[in-house]
Amino acid sequence: MGRKPVLSSSVQRYPDAERYETAFVGARVEVLPTQRGAFTARSVRVVFNRLWIALGEESGPCIKHLTQVPMRAFITFLTRPGSEVLIDGLAMPPAGVMRHSPAHTYHERSTGATFRGAMSLPVEDMAEAGDAIAGCDLTPPRDTLRVTPPIAAMAKLLRLHAEASALAEAQPAVVTDPEVARSLEQSLVEAVVKCLGDPKPNEETWAHRCHETIMRRFRRVLEENPDRPLYIPEICAAISVPERTLRLCCHEHLGMSPKKYLLLRRISLAQRALRTASPDAMTVTEIATQFGFWHFGRFSAAYRSVFGELPSVTLNRTPN
Repeated sequence: MGRKPVLSSSVQRYPDAERYETAFVGARVEVLPTQRGAFTARSVRVVFNRLWIALGEESGPCIKHLTQVPMRAFITFLTRPGSEVLIDGLAMPPAGVMRHSPAHTYHERSTGATFRGAMSLPVEDMAEAGDAIAGCDLTPPRDTLRVTPPIAAMAKLLRLHAEASALAEAQPAVVTDPEVARSLEQSLVEAVVKCLGDPKPNEETWAHRCHETIMRRFRRVLEENPDRPLYIPEICAAISVPERTLRLCCHEHLGMSPKKYLLLRRISLAQRALRTASPDAMTVTEIATQFGFWHFGRFSAAYRSVFGELPSVTLNRTPN
């Protein structure tokens, strides 16, 4: 007896970045919007027997930090024209795919509304499919690669991905029917292999790989100190790089200085705390202090410039 396929699909809309973080299957994600006003998103997910596909649509620019699970091989791509999306400082090709390295940990930033797709297979399945369909090795590359497939192959992948996503939204019972799912899964896997089996990879430079390493160390310092504000000199000392180099890497990967990114991240963490706190139990001052804001007038002004409202309004709003 073969293993019974596990089939599911979902279509979700998210009213804010925090809830959008739950949309990502196979990755741990932090999302920080970088534009004032509401950030909303929509996701479509389909889980076939072995293949996972996802569609994500975001209303505005943001910075993400993602860590993918190690046992799956991931590719990502733009599903239609939108703003520029950069992964570790490299622009996603408008008619190509990103092949991610194993258990890839990276920063992604966008400059506006975005429309992207993602697909993944267990590492061994991706390798077997590459060998069987195209006689090539499709185990995840050591370094993430930008790949420009043949035009026809990329068009077919986008069409099949769009059809599966549309079925998940309009006819979810159809997309999870075992026979339909089996046919779609096989067609999608074949399309992925045709895109990756005869690629034109864009090799990245040694300097870029060094910058990736610096940004991973930068992120590790943030995660190891979740409960206190950090300052640039101590971060530079912890990761053994001069401030000038860290500033260059942050502009490349995050589109802003490290100081501005730390401020944005602390304000976003404060917003999450304000959303979940009870106004009877906590005050804005207590929460601001918790995240390293000592000048409360400046905190309120900075908070309003990012979220379009005062922190007291967030604290007193009834949770959704």
